[in-house]
Amino acid sequence: MLTVAGNEVDTWDRLDMEIVPRANRDVSLTYLRDGQTASTTLRPDALGRFEAGDIGVLPDAPPLVASLQKGDVAERAGIKAGDVVVAVNGEQMVQRVQLTDAISRSANKPIDLTVLRNGQEMHIQVTPQLRGDKGMIGILVSEPTKTFKPGPLEAIKLSVERNIEFSGLIFKTLGGLFVGTTSPRQLMGPVAIAQLSGESAEAGWISLFTLMASISLNLGLLNLMPVPILDGGHIVIMALEGIARRDFSAQVKEKMLLAGFVVILLLMVTVIYNDLTRISWIERLMPWRN
Repeated sequence: MLTVAGNEVDTWDRLDMEIVPRANRDVSLTYLRDGQTASTTLRPDALGRFEAGDIGVLPDAPPLVASLQKGDVAERAGIKAGDVVVAVNGEQMVQRVQLTDAISRSANKPIDLTVLRNGQEMHIQVTPQLRGDKGMIGILVSEPTKTFKPGPLEAIKLSVERNIEFSGLIFKTLGGLFVGTTSPRQLMGPVAIAQLSGESAEAGWISLFTLMASISLNLGLLNLMPVPILDGGHIVIMALEGIARRDFSAQVKEKMLLAGFVVILLLMVTVIYNDLTRISWIERLMPWRN
């Protein structure tokens, strides 16, 4: 993939940033195939409770068995830590979530795992046990990664680059809300953030800390938006007063703050409504959603 909607994409993260906000909207793509550049237009599907855009393209990163629970189903079947699961019942696995979903929905049903061990491919039969409402075999799944230890200066550089990248995504999302390229359904409030925090904690401390940093950055940037009642709005009002070389009257400031309050209130209503519709039993009470 070379470009999405005219924007260059050189990593999978960049591709996600361009596709996720554009669910159910036509997107132009440019890609390289057999040395030839080609273009097409498609409409990403809206997946999950956050209606994230998806075009069904994933990196080829088969899930890795990081560790096993001693004496559990997987260990008894002969699975070992370090095994790479390349397929389940013949279906290719290219993401960790694919493997966990395949195991979860196969409680008490035998499945065939195709694993790669020391360069050799082998088949292992295993039957997930029903625990709660999910099938499990007692493995911790991770994705193939490369680790490195940056020096202090390199760590600062990477941090700045990542924050700039996240900031760009935030501004792009906010801009998309105004021009209609981003669905309001992708906004989330306290309930959704709590759910996402729990899922991130289950995925590991790196995912959790990344989410915490993202939330902190979101709050900081939103607070600096030029909306009266927010800090950014107060800065804008003071800047306008400086340009006009006079203080605005109390009535004018009250009207500006009231307008800002209405905007923030509408945003709060939107995110709370989105949160409620993501709770199945509450959504069933909304006839217009059925």
